[in-house]
Formats: sequence, structure tokens, C-alpha cells
Amino acid sequence: MTIPHHSGDHPILETARQQVLEQGIGLAEAQLVDVLRLPADALPAALDLAHQVRLRHCGDEVEVEGIVSIKTGGCPEDCHFCSQSGVFDSPVRGVWLDIPELVKAAKETAATGATEFCIVAAVRGPDVKLMNQIKFAIDRIRQEVDINIACSLGMLTRKQVDQLASWGVHRYNHNLETARSFFAHVVSTHTYEERLETCAMVKDAGMELCCGALIGMGETLEQRAELAAQLAALEPHEVPLNFLNPRPGTPLENQQVMDGKDALRAIVAFRLAMPRTVLRYAGGRELTLGDLGTREGLLGGINAVIVGNYLTTLGRPAAADLNLLVDLNMPIKELQKTL
Repeated sequence: MTIPHHSGDHPILETARQQVLEQGIGLAEAQLVDVLRLPADALPAALDLAHQVRLRHCGDEVEVEGIVSIKTGGCPEDCHFCSQSGVFDSPVRGVWLDIPELVKAAKETAATGATEFCIVAAVRGPDVKLMNQIKFAIDRIRQEVDINIACSLGMLTRKQVDQLASWGVHRYNHNLETARSFFAHVVSTHTYEERLETCAMVKDAGMELCCGALIGMGETLEQRAELAAQLAALEPHEVPLNFLNPRPGTPLENQQVMDGKDALRAIVAFRLAMPRTVLRYAGGRELTLGDLGTREGLLGGINAVIVGNYLTTLGRPAAADLNLLVDLNMPIKELQKTL
């Protein structure tokens, strides 16, 4: 059932209908601010429009991914939202995962119907030892299970990018996290430009770029629009959308949880900025949106989910997400291939 839209009352929605839905051209930064400021009564129409954009430009399939951390905690960077930073007095401590555990996790991920398995390490960037472990892990996983392998290992050198590409890494995750104008408020140990450099090298090497956002850290609506526009300019294959889950011991532990309606407006804005991008539900949605909001987002532009737990926080049970996709009659991409 399509919700009637009253875009005549809200010119930005009529503009988006022509520009994004019909022509496939994402909204510009100033237009995204208008979307993020839409009144509550316009939200159903906005979500419906974003869903139509998603169906027309991405299709109806939903991509499911599992993630596992080979190294958790003890990171030297000071990202203010992250309990894996070794700089803060956070309860997360440095832990390494051994290769058999990684292979087991890959098998469990494939059994949920996921097509993608992402290996994550909490590091500034990988050293030779970590790169060797990643190579060994990829070889072992490939022997045991048929699943696409992605990595998220921090900032890379050109040589490391080329190595990962030659090992068959399908996709690399390196998040912008926040807008250029807000970046220095949440990270001081590296720059926005350093992140952009890794993203550019990943694309040059032919890997898919997964480049995410973390919203609700105290940025303004204008900075949220700025981030969506900066991501759109990068043209990533996928954008994981995270909502801040304030973690104990981090500088943002007392940040108020983002309002659910603002989170839904952001989902709409990111979809209207990037009509063809995989927009993936990631961390914090359980807290920010709850069950009802999670459903609304899946009918408002989201077309991928991370199932199970995140790196240091508990997610929804994988079965809950998979059942929701069935309820919404959304086909899971390549489900049969991995069962």
C-alpha cells in the first residue's frame, strides 16, 4: 500500500519526486537541509518517496551482512564516539580473535543468509603482522564457506590497498563518520583528508567502497546535510548509517540519544542524496528507532542490514531482522546461495 503523498504542501518533496525519483539525480546539500527540516506531518510522504526511489533505482532486494572483529579495543585513535579507543577509560579492552573463531563466525554469518562477511580491526591502520593474519584468515574462510569477504582495517597505504585487492577482498569499509566541518570535534588523532585518501585508493584499486556515517553526535542539521552531500560526492557502493549509541567512558557518553523522527528524516535525506547507493542499517538503530522505527526505515529508503551484534554493542537478534524482512515481503539478496 502506498501512503498518499501531499508533496504540494512541501515543495522539497515535489522537487525530489522530479529530480531524484524521475531523473535519478541526488539532492544537493541545501536541498537536503530542507528535507531534514520537514515537519512531522510530512514524514510519511517523505518516507514513501524515499522507498519509491530505492525500489526504482536499487530494486527490491535487501543485502544482509554480518561483521566480526579480529581485534577489538586498544585502538590508538581518539574517536570520541568509540569505546574501542585505548585513549579513554572505556570498559572495552584489547582482544584478538584467532583464525578458527573467525572461520566459525563466517560460517554462522552465511547460515543467516548473509552474502557479505566483514573482518574488522580496531587499529589506526594495519601493520605487517595484521596483514599476514588477514591473508591467512581470507584463505581459510574461502576453503570453508562461499561468502564475499570485506575488510575494515583503518587507514591504508597504496601497497596495502593493492594487496587486499589481489587477495580478492570484495569491499573495503572506511567511514567518513561525520561532516568535514564537524570532524575535528570528534577526532583529533587523524584528519578528514586522511580518511578521504584511503577511500580514493580503495576505489582506484577496483574494490567496492563502503563508507559510512555516524549521526547524532551533536552535529547540526546543516552538518548532517553536508555529510550526506560529501558521501554522495565519493560515490561509494554502500553507506552504513549508524546512530550514536553513547558508550560509557567515551567523551560522548552523556550525549542525548537522537530523536527517532530525526533519524527517519536522516534516512530519507541520505536516500534522496544517493538514489543508487546501498544504504545499510548499522549501529544504534535499536536504541534510536526501536522496532516500529526500524520497520519504517526499511519502508523509507534502507535496502541493507547488518544482522546480529556490532563490534562492542548488542544488536537485534538476526532472526528478528530476517523475520521482519519476510513480514515486509522483501527478498533477501542471494539467500539460497549461502544456505
